[in-house]
Amino acid sequence: MNEQTDSQLLRAYAEHRSELAFAELVRRHVDFVYSAARRMICDPHLAEDVTQGVFVALAKSARQLTDRSVLSSWLHRTAQNIAAQTVRTTERRRAREQEAAAMNELLSAESDAVWENIAPHLDAALGELNEADRDALLLRYFERKSAREMAQTLGINDDAAQKRVSRAVERLREFFARRGVTVGASGLVVVLSANAVQAAPVGLAVTISTSAVLAGKTIAAATTVTAVKTIAMTTLQKTLVGATLAAAVGTGIYEARQASRLREENQSLQQSQASLAEQNQRLLSEHDEVTRQLAALRDENERLNRNANELLKLRGEVAQLRKQAAAVTSATATDEHEWVDATLRDLRSKLKLIKQRFDEWPGKKTPELQLLNGQDWLNEIAKHDLDSDVAYRKAMSELRNAAKKKFAHAVNEALEEFAKSNNEKFPSALSQLAPYLKSPVDSILEGYEIAKPGWVIRQEPGSPIPERAEPWALLEKGAFTPDGIPIRDGNNLADPDYDMYFVVYQNGFGFLK
Repeated sequence: MNEQTDSQLLRAYAEHRSELAFAELVRRHVDFVYSAARRMICDPHLAEDVTQGVFVALAKSARQLTDRSVLSSWLHRTAQNIAAQTVRTTERRRAREQEAAAMNELLSAESDAVWENIAPHLDAALGELNEADRDALLLRYFERKSAREMAQTLGINDDAAQKRVSRAVERLREFFARRGVTVGASGLVVVLSANAVQAAPVGLAVTISTSAVLAGKTIAAATTVTAVKTIAMTTLQKTLVGATLAAAVGTGIYEARQASRLREENQSLQQSQASLAEQNQRLLSEHDEVTRQLAALRDENERLNRNANELLKLRGEVAQLRKQAAAVTSATATDEHEWVDATLRDLRSKLKLIKQRFDEWPGKKTPELQLLNGQDWLNEIAKHDLDSDVAYRKAMSELRNAAKKKFAHAVNEALEEFAKSNNEKFPSALSQLAPYLKSPVDSILEGYEIAKPGWVIRQEPGSPIPERAEPWALLEKGAFTPDGIPIRDGNNLADPDYDMYFVVYQNGFGFLK
């Protein structure tokens, strides 16, 4: 297996799904792919993800690559593409997270005041919504259903459900605005989610359930007793009427008939009394059950009262701990403030000195530096002590590199937009690319040139870019002669001892020494 070529191993995997062949390919090239990914991303964990992605792509494309004599070139290009996508995804996620954190911090300071203003009007506002909008809003923010659960409950697709919720939120916002309460749609959503539904008092659900059961049983018992009394009264009336008629008529036949009727009524009365006794027994059993439930309810209430007392005790302890923490914080606040002030003074001093050195440096000016913001400057100078000329020059070189990387990201995005608009072709002149760049990035193009066909970016000792010919590359002027021959003296660099020529290519960038 070790003696076979990459092409033979790929063919064995593509045709026979040989796991041993693929494992050998991974063993041969994993160090190369991981090293390239690590250089491109500068994050070991993300580099591992990129490496895995490259070999997954190799497994999927194995059949198309069996005729390649040099597999490392394809692996490197695939690593470039995946690394570039990973960098863009990471930066976009970080930007979204920072934006969300800032929004949460802003809204948290205002949410309590906003809620106090809208709470008295909230239910009236809900009443003015149509039923469809109100159902969607209540499911989403009051019953806390997810967007998908809400759509399934309403029997509509996710987009329609979200539009319905957005429309309801906007109508609520307009309702509050008419009453002098100004709040944005996103702020209103946050306030509703946090405050619209509050927990009921402990034990209320148990009390309501038990009361409902007792009420039902009491009504049933009262109905039964009323029916029994009605039967008993009807029988007594019949008996009195019969006795009166017997005394009035006085004949034997009538008395006989009356006696027979009385016996029948007596039997009926006895049966009614037996039924009444059974019902009384059942009522007694139900009374005992109700008594047992009431006793259980009293026990539950006593337990809840004990829990409430313990809760009050815990709250007192928490308040005491907060006072102690406040005292400790007050004692240490002065030292912390002094340390922060000293650190800020040091950073400001370094920033002033490094910018002064840039103004005094006799080397080539670097227009890319205008792309750095204040945080970028502070991040770089914080890494250096700036206690010698060498330290200054290294720091200045790293700042130039950071600025050029920002320029490369902007060019990569513009190149992607250009390709979408021009049938996946690349610009042949800087004037074609400039309209896709925002100011001041477009003005920086003057210091670069597009590599001509046949130019080869070759590997040099210590360079992160292997030997290859790029389909499109943007080179820092001075790196090549007009004939495409690399210039090695570095005289066109701002600081030849520490700087390297910069190159931007499709989905990536690098340095040439």
